[in-house]
Amino acid sequence: MKFTLRIWRQRGPNERGGFVTYPVDDVSSDMSFLEMLDALNQRLIVAGEDPVAFEHDCREGICGSCSLVIDGVPHGPDRGVTTCQLYMRRFVDGATITIEPWRAKAFPIIKDLVVDRRALDRIMQAGGYISVNTGGAVDANTLLIGKEEAETAMDAASCIGCGACVAACKNASAMLFVAAKVSHLALLPQGKPERTRRVMAMVRAMEREGFGSCGNQYECEAVCPKQISVRFIALLNREYLRASLTETRLSTRSDSSHGESY
Repeated sequence: MKFTLRIWRQRGPNERGGFVTYPVDDVSSDMSFLEMLDALNQRLIVAGEDPVAFEHDCREGICGSCSLVIDGVPHGPDRGVTTCQLYMRRFVDGATITIEPWRAKAFPIIKDLVVDRRALDRIMQAGGYISVNTGGAVDANTLLIGKEEAETAMDAASCIGCGACVAACKNASAMLFVAAKVSHLALLPQGKPERTRRVMAMVRAMEREGFGSCGNQYECEAVCPKQISVRFIALLNREYLRASLTETRLSTRSDSSHGESY
């Protein structure tokens, strides 16, 4: 198989970028998309040219670092897979393929196809955890959790934080990512004590990072490699409303108690 690749090249975050065209041939239909890029880079290195920078780690659909927009779709045309799980047999022989990095203000380009996704890490640092010391592992079934709640929490926990939802949204919203992380812990008894602080802190962190608002067009769900449902965004909105009302009540009580003390 042979293809024409239009790849975004950018030397650094402050440099101007643009598309560069590369022909590739002798591509096996069994190659993954990243293996095809490896072959291109090997050819560029031999020719004394700068290889295309792109991210990868596990190449097993676990880490989510293989963040590429392929022909306008994050992770490419297949549903429920990361870029490393996309194979060249998915493309028509002789096709022209356009490859870009994630496009979002909160994901500045570092070089070529590599973007800085630490904004997602900072959102997690704001509250995506349980802070209490739970000690050693307890016996199975010590905490009774309903089957539906457990399975829903596991669905949310499958988010790998790749950022495809942000890249697909016209507003560059991180709502699906935040919703999955908030819902995962809010649904489980271990996460309930901090649910109010968690959702407020993570939503505020998301806003500080410059992510946009949800467009309600489901692009995020369509490109998510773990097929996380937009229903978690509804759960996030419910958690946020609950937390906002709780904060308002606590603030009102505090003001009232101060007034009585005078």
